[in-house]
Amino acid sequence: MTAPAHFAFLLLHDFSHLAFSCALEPLRIANLVSGRPLYRWSLIGADGRTATCSNGSVTLVHAGLEPTRQVDRLFLISGLNVQAHTSPAILAFLRRERAAGTPLGAICSGAWVLAKAGFLDGMEAAIHWDYHDMFAEAFPGVKLVRNVFVAQKTITASGGTAAADLMLHLIGEAHGTDLSTGVADQMVYNAVREGTAAQRVSLQSRHGMRNQHLMRAIGMMEESIEEPLSPGHIAERLGISTRQLERLFGRCLNSTPRHYFMELRLHRARNLLVQTEQSITEIAMACGFRSTSHFARTFRAFYGKTPLTHRTTLN
Repeated sequence: MTAPAHFAFLLLHDFSHLAFSCALEPLRIANLVSGRPLYRWSLIGADGRTATCSNGSVTLVHAGLEPTRQVDRLFLISGLNVQAHTSPAILAFLRRERAAGTPLGAICSGAWVLAKAGFLDGMEAAIHWDYHDMFAEAFPGVKLVRNVFVAQKTITASGGTAAADLMLHLIGEAHGTDLSTGVADQMVYNAVREGTAAQRVSLQSRHGMRNQHLMRAIGMMEESIEEPLSPGHIAERLGISTRQLERLFGRCLNSTPRHYFMELRLHRARNLLVQTEQSITEIAMACGFRSTSHFARTFRAFYGKTPLTHRTTLN
């Protein structure tokens, strides 16, 4: 009988409990459904004793940062405050494992750690959408995608239920779609996604929108935050009048193009304030503001506090 595939999970402090469960449970259920021990797993923590997730639950682990002795896959699972928890010891452990030939993967914010170690340069990678702005600024050499997961040599998944999608994909690759479907049925998971599926619910689904002009306009805004396009320029690209564009935003979003675009820019600025160590000036420029004073006034008017106060309060 073929030996069970051994998956190891390195749990960083503040890891996502949801992502961890969605990664581990499909392996357990695969054993149950198949009636055979197809998978076994071990848990790794920085101190070799426990790992604490972001909801405060404490998980016992099997090992610390010693060599894994040729596991079939090693997945790093992280969550909040990933930068603070990416210690030199964690990076050294991952580099040793990679040098030893261990296939690596990361879930939720874990792609940030692999990128910090230099493992993702020139490669596609997925990370939880809330970390996209931080990641794109820190690692411009990585091809960041908004997929739920990327199944390549170094696997990355965006977190949450995307971890289940990834594991079902790996189970299907190794043991066939009948088993992966059986596992999904046991999980009462009838919306299994391919890796290329988008992470976030589409604007069309969220707002019930079907107007293609509006969808394209929002796409243009999201792609030009650093160099904001004017409503007139967006309308010209769409082949409609500025007045038509304003009516679309008013009818479908109860907003104006200019106000909606400003919200997008300020939301990105808030992410960068909390998730990066960039200066206020750098963040202002990255979000299309030509002066720090204009950025600070606009941010305060929208959020009720200055950028610096917001950063100090949440960090």
